[in-house]
Amino acid sequence: MIDSDPDAELLARVGRSEPQAVQEMVARKLPRMLSLAMRLLGRRSEAEEVAQEAFVRIWKHAAQWQSGQARFDTWLHRVVLNLCYDRLRGRRDEEPYEDELHEAADPAAAPDEALQAVQRSARMAAALAALPARQREALVLQYYQELSNAEAAGLMGISVEALESLLSRARRALRAQLMSD
Repeated sequence: MIDSDPDAELLARVGRSEPQAVQEMVARKLPRMLSLAMRLLGRRSEAEEVAQEAFVRIWKHAAQWQSGQARFDTWLHRVVLNLCYDRLRGRRDEEPYEDELHEAADPAAAPDEALQAVQRSARMAAALAALPARQREALVLQYYQELSNAEAAGLMGISVEALESLLSRARRALRAQLMSD
């Protein structure tokens, strides 16, 4: 049994087809799901499609959701991860689109700072994309999605020790990749 789910009430309202609840759900969950998919897939257009499919599933399943089994947020992360895996399996040998390796820099930054931020972001995105899928997933869940080791390990279906091993190998590989550039 899990502790109270902070999304339970909102999910129930979505299940009752309340338009305001749907807007709140999108506002609450879309940025993180889009970020997760973008970091795993490296393509904004695919990340948007994955996020859209995840929200379709929310709307289909909201009325039947039974709390107590798992947190809604955990289920949603698992849905997005699975959708990303499906897409990645379909393009194992393809390279990420160069123009989609990073998100736009803050428009308020000075031009030279913005350029440096874009370059750093592109280097990190390329280094992430070069990692094995499981290492990339572990890093994204922990650092970008800000999940605890236990939450990330649970989503990945591995032990915390296995997650820590993946993270260690991923950090070493990223460091080596970024130092060689």
